[in-house]
Amino acid sequence: MDTAGDALFRPVRTGNAFEETVERLLQAIRLGVVPPGERLPAERELAARLGVSRVTLREALHALQEAGFVESRRGRYGGTFISASLPVGGGPVPPPSVGSLEDALTLRTALEAGAAEAAAARVLSGYDRDHLRARLAECESAELTDYRRKDSRLHLAIAEVTGSASLTSAVADVRMRLNELLDGIPLLPRNIEHSNQQHAVIVAAVLDGDPAAARSAMTEHLDGTAALLRGFLS
Repeated sequence: MDTAGDALFRPVRTGNAFEETVERLLQAIRLGVVPPGERLPAERELAARLGVSRVTLREALHALQEAGFVESRRGRYGGTFISASLPVGGGPVPPPSVGSLEDALTLRTALEAGAAEAAAARVLSGYDRDHLRARLAECESAELTDYRRKDSRLHLAIAEVTGSASLTSAVADVRMRLNELLDGIPLLPRNIEHSNQQHAVIVAAVLDGDPAAARSAMTEHLDGTAALLRGFLS
């Protein structure tokens, strides 16, 4: 593996291991570090280089296989190979420019991390608390095809309980912009599972009245989504 491979296949951060593993693998594929038709390093080696468990690596590879980026071959000369014909984009929308993608992600982090912090700093009413718990429950039980709508509703609910109509409106606007980007990438069940775990931590921090924890948990959650968007769309 050349120096580009060394740079891309470096240890990921631990907060969003699955999402960042997908991002690193997609970067290696899109940049041609591992060309179409070529084999990725063996699972044991790749997991060690990325600093993730083999379970996490396999989940990432499975997601990329379902999305059409890699294929698995059995036998003596088997392994995981880059698809000879790579998908063009992630979905029906054209890939955004790097500048517009980063602009959207920066704006989202500023607004939504701030919203989580502000919500946790506020004395919430019984209605506010029930509202957050209900939106969280809906997200956790959502069908795959309805997940993004329920996810959007939960994020908007966090902004709503800040009591700021202006902030809620701004979060709604940025969420519409984000959903246009998310429509360009596939839904990954492992990412949804992880997102729901993070949602629970965010809501718990808000309900516990811990602004620092709420901001930190939301930031980590948004970083995971950003990693997938950069991987699929950059």
